[in-house]
Amino acid sequence: MNTKLNNLNKTITNCKKCPRLVKFIHKISRIKRKQNINEVYWGKPVPGFGKLNSKLAIIGLAPAAHGGTRTGRAFTGDKSGNFLFKSLYSVKISNQDFSESKDDELKLKSTYITNILKCVPPGDKPMNKELAQCSNYFIKEIDYLTKIKVIVTLGKVAFENCIKIYKKRFKINHKFEFKHGKKYLLPDNKILIACYHPSPRNVNTKVVTHAMINRLFRKAKKISKL
Repeated sequence: MNTKLNNLNKTITNCKKCPRLVKFIHKISRIKRKQNINEVYWGKPVPGFGKLNSKLAIIGLAPAAHGGTRTGRAFTGDKSGNFLFKSLYSVKISNQDFSESKDDELKLKSTYITNILKCVPPGDKPMNKELAQCSNYFIKEIDYLTKIKVIVTLGKVAFENCIKIYKKRFKINHKFEFKHGKKYLLPDNKILIACYHPSPRNVNTKVVTHAMINRLFRKAKKISKL
């Protein structure tokens, strides 16, 4: 990771711009969840992770309360992350099929994983002003990761907010419809691919399956030439 990206991640980790989110993170980290009661929670904004020369970016909306907010790494230590990494391992994007902690030896093949919002919001519902504040970090991530060819957004809300950020930066006239597997050419020549979120609800109701996610990431891998 280069100095710019490293410094950005330090700035993200120390950010306290949104009082409501800071308060909520402290509450989660203090009260904890029964199965994690003896753990020390990360309890701060969660930066992205991966290499500077990554060609693929995987984007969620926000860290999970007892996933990233606990472990300090996006999609780490929760059921959505477990599902995601089984698929990434299946298509040879990650070296292991689980992600439990920041120190679990996980390695990604030319892939960067992050969230648009770096803090978990109450009820998983961020305010527009919080998204607007935090979008500056996401913009810098995309600017620093100059080799990115494909962005996969996990879930409709992440997809819509990614588009919203791009519309602030570029003149975009055509409509973007969230549909699993659908791809769009962005103004900076990156390919955006919409993906269902691997949430327990989507998995349990078969809205999304490993076969569907695997197929999508094979396509993303091929386009980005991983």
